Amino acid sequence: MTLIRKNYVDFPAIGNWIEDIFSKDLEVVSRFKGTIPAVNIRESNDCFLVEVAAPGFVKENFDIDLDNNVLTISSIKNDEIEKVEGTYTKREFNYSEFKRSFTLPETADCEKIEAKYEKGILEVRILKKEEANIQPKRKIEIF
Repeated sequence: MTLIRKNYVDFPAIGNWIEDIFSKDLEVVSRFKGTIPAVNIRESNDCFLVEVAAPGFVKENFDIDLDNNVLTISSIKNDEIEKVEGTYTKREFNYSEFKRSFTLPETADCEKIEAKYEKGILEVRILKKEEANIQPKRKIEIF
């Protein structure tokens, strides 16, 4: 069996057109990737830990809300830098915003949520309910 590799040499316009479409899509995706921080979610015996990678922020940039077992972490950051050198003025604006929402499981204690921001990581710790309040999974017998 012979494998044949097809190239767009005979049709350069189509090949370039396809390349342009995919490269523009990748460019758009990479721009959005920069504005949505990476999130790690870990579970231990006593809590859930949500870690949001957001370097360059301060804790005042964040809002954390809880509504009907949905935890929402959002941030709005506006930076304005103005540099004056002689008759030349340079102004730069940077605006970034994100919002991430997570549905908490029934085992989460919505009254015991703590958050801290340190070294570019926002850490939200959600304690679990006491095991006495949680009914273990069991099989129901049919009669």
